[in-house]
Amino acid sequence: MLVEFELIQKARGGDGGAFNQVVTAYRRRILGTISRLIGRPEDVEDVAQEVFMRLYFSLDQLRTPEVFEPWLYRLTVNASYDYLRKSKRRRESRMSDLSEQQVTLADAAAGSKAQTDESEKRRTRDLVNGLLASVSEEDRVLLTMKEVEGLSLKEMEKIYGVNENALKVRLFRARQRVLKNMKRGSEFL
Repeated sequence: MLVEFELIQKARGGDGGAFNQVVTAYRRRILGTISRLIGRPEDVEDVAQEVFMRLYFSLDQLRTPEVFEPWLYRLTVNASYDYLRKSKRRRESRMSDLSEQQVTLADAAAGSKAQTDESEKRRTRDLVNGLLASVSEEDRVLLTMKEVEGLSLKEMEKIYGVNENALKVRLFRARQRVLKNMKRGSEFL
C-alpha cells in the first residue's frame, strides 16, 4: 500500500489533512488508470475528481486495510465505466482519434534523434491504445488492469469477485481478441 492504514482510518474519522495525503499518494496511479480506460485526456481530471468524491463519501464502508487498493481501483473502474456510458462514445469516434494520432506521429518522426525516441514511445503507446480500443470495454479494462497496471490475479479476484481460473480464461480470450484485431490491422499496413 502507498499509505499506512492508520492514515486511512484518520481520513475515515473526518481528518481532511489525512484524506488529502491519501489523495496525493494515489492521484498519479488513479489518473493513469482513468486515462488508459477512457482514452480522452481532456476528461481524465473530471473522472478522477468523481473517484475521490466517491472515496470520501464511502470511506466508512472500508473495514480492512488489505482491501483498500482493490476497492479504490474498483471505484476508479466504475467511475470510468459510468463516464463511458454517459458519453455513449461510439467506436467510430475512437477510430477517428487514432487517425489524428497517426498523423501526429508521422510529423514527429521527421524530427531529430530525441524526437525519434519520443516518437517511438508515442507510436508504441498509440498502437497499444488502438488495440485496446478495438476490443470491448470489458476486455480493455481487464487487460489494462493486468498488463498495464500490473495487478496480480489475487488482486483482480477481489475486484471481480471470481476465482483465479475464471480470470485466466477471461484474460486468455481477451488477449486472443486483441491478437485477432492486430492481425487484421496488419493486413492494411
